[in-house]
Amino acid sequence: MNMNRRSFLRGAAALGGGALALAQSRRQVLKTSLNAYSFNKMLNDRIKGRGEGITLIQVCEFAAKCKFDGFDATGYYFPGYPERPTDAYIDELKKRAADLGVGISGTGVRNNFTTADRDVRAEGVQHIREFVEVAARLGAPVIRVFADTQMRAQNWHTVSKDATRRQVLDWIASDLRQCAEHGQKYGVKIGVQNHGDFLQTGKELLELVKAVDSPFCGPIVDTGYFKTPDPYVDIAEVAPHAVNWQVKQSVFGEESEVPTDMIRLLKIVRQSKYSGYLPIETLSPQGKPYDPFRVIPDFLARLKKAIAETAA
Repeated sequence: MNMNRRSFLRGAAALGGGALALAQSRRQVLKTSLNAYSFNKMLNDRIKGRGEGITLIQVCEFAAKCKFDGFDATGYYFPGYPERPTDAYIDELKKRAADLGVGISGTGVRNNFTTADRDVRAEGVQHIREFVEVAARLGAPVIRVFADTQMRAQNWHTVSKDATRRQVLDWIASDLRQCAEHGQKYGVKIGVQNHGDFLQTGKELLELVKAVDSPFCGPIVDTGYFKTPDPYVDIAEVAPHAVNWQVKQSVFGEESEVPTDMIRLLKIVRQSKYSGYLPIETLSPQGKPYDPFRVIPDFLARLKKAIAETAA
């Protein structure tokens, strides 16, 4: 009887532990991250020799100082971009972040998949494939890519040579599918950001992701780039499918003075069951003063407050 009783207690404890582990695995975890683009001018000043500027590693150090959980190491600011950075540099950045206790929430590259020029699209696929491998070495779970026109003074109609929307969507989906296949080999998801003229609504973003039809391709929710009367509706539509985020100061665009309703936004995030990083990206409106060292901590405080106030 004693043996049976001990066996029963051990079994009950094991079941209880399993239930606890299952509950914990389902618990929503939201972490803050700093997107390097918030220091775009200073990073480019350093890269182009226009002044002292700041390095990507220094941005990571600033993220640690502000107590961000993570850091988005945007690829544009790697030495020699668009060429692949050296393994030595990738390893140095990864080690510095680890030493500081800062996670790598993602990275990103530039590409143009709306153009009718097949060679340009093929170059974009190859570029993303190369940086998928960079992301894997860095420990970034997501690489951010564009599905919109990234050429000045042009839109998807002009660069596609007036192809139909269906034709352009098929081009982009085919290109992203190739990228996702490579991402799957390395355990890196392709995050499609709504940033530009081709994807202006939540419905359009989801239509594209559905056309790609890969578990390694999903939306990055850019909260400041849905061109609709109520962007929160679009954010809520895409949020359950998100692989990452770009939280902006205003959902109505960088020139808007209407601040993001952080409580409303975080309620959407909570309801979507998304777990992971919420990177913030602060922007510099044209003709207005912008000090990232002041703006970023203030915006981070708003995000953290909303995360705390919406916690179950």
